[in-house]
Amino acid sequence: MTDTLFGTLDAVPAAQRPDLLAPPVAAAIGLIPEALVAEIDPAHADTEQLCAHYGVPMDASANAVIVRGTRAGVERHACCMTLAHRRLDVNGVIRRRLDARKASFAPMDYAVEATGMEYGGINPVGLPEGWPVWVDGAVADRDWVCIGSGVRHSKLFIPVSGLLSLPGAERVDDLARDVG
Repeated sequence: MTDTLFGTLDAVPAAQRPDLLAPPVAAAIGLIPEALVAEIDPAHADTEQLCAHYGVPMDASANAVIVRGTRAGVERHACCMTLAHRRLDVNGVIRRRLDARKASFAPMDYAVEATGMEYGGINPVGLPEGWPVWVDGAVADRDWVCIGSGVRHSKLFIPVSGLLSLPGAERVDDLARDVG
């Protein structure tokens, strides 16, 4: 990992700063002992603002999106990870993997309540048991990524090997596409 991943942020071991993590993330951070956390101004929590303000590379920033699929009244959820400059294939790959007739981003209120994390900070660390975590191949090809911490006033920096070792996590090539 290179220091350029952090931009101007000062990252410290996440386990030492549970105050910078949402409660479910703090409870599960031991699954990725190498995880680092950095405090940020919540006004710069959105990915583009974070990257511009702190110098974190856009291609090292990964977003977690909770997707909901339904078929015959049965709902299924997944956490999908994509690099910030890519867009998830919700109506193709994700819908098929959810075995859903219809798929969409989960409503914000649902995602916040179900994960116990703040909107804009949702990440796969500490998700409800049994939720799949699908990691786009472009994320899986990175060594480290910057992700949400469950709150808007910090960011996690984690090795992708740790991300892929989370319960229910798997690499899914072509989960997302480049924008443009």
